[in-house]
Amino acid sequence: METAIEVSDLVIARGRRRVLHGLSCAIPRGSVTGLLGPSGSGKTTLMRAIVGVQKVESGTVTVLGEPAGNAGLRARVGYLTQAPSVYADLTVRENARYFASLYTNATNRDADEAIEKVGLAGASGQLVGTLSGGQRARASLACAILGKPDVLVLDEPTVGQDPVLRDELWQHFRDLRDAGATILVSSHVMDEAGRCDRLLLIREGELIADNTPDEVRAAAGTDDLDQAFLNLIRTRARDQKTVEVQ
Repeated sequence: METAIEVSDLVIARGRRRVLHGLSCAIPRGSVTGLLGPSGSGKTTLMRAIVGVQKVESGTVTVLGEPAGNAGLRARVGYLTQAPSVYADLTVRENARYFASLYTNATNRDADEAIEKVGLAGASGQLVGTLSGGQRARASLACAILGKPDVLVLDEPTVGQDPVLRDELWQHFRDLRDAGATILVSSHVMDEAGRCDRLLLIREGELIADNTPDEVRAAAGTDDLDQAFLNLIRTRARDQKTVEVQ
């Protein structure tokens, strides 16, 4: 399968603390890949590197055949940050239509359709500043998908959403994948791992697993993905101790 994102020996430090420790992975085109791990494990840092807004100490990140952050990728990569990235003093519709105007291939109709897809049609005339945190996150998502990006990087997109809406958002992610997009979704909630085509499990800046959910379960000897993550961590810790003793 063709690769959309390739990360090779990536090292990133913030101040004196190293956040990523020579991390390498490849994300196939046309897939939904989950980036999972506890808070502080380096998920957001890795995503920022993929988008091209993170200073890198060493290693490389290639997106759609180009170095991450290249000008040629700006219209091809969508990015949803954890913090809402829309204007509080504009309505949901005004925000979406403004962002649509920045793309050559997006119209006001596309903006209205994006609002509907994220479940905000009934709140399209509200000022973003009056919305709940979960609604503001959905408004940001609507703007992120407007340009029909080839790669969509979503940092904790389902935090604060109710179960029904979470299910609808995941179905939309799969629809985007089926249309040819590559989706990278971060979460610290392991019950979302089973919704992905592939998983990157990260802890303390190191990759613990890079496989399909079924292969992760098999490697860890359990059908429970929460337990699988714990088993893989413990196995890795034992292997490291064995190497140190030797």
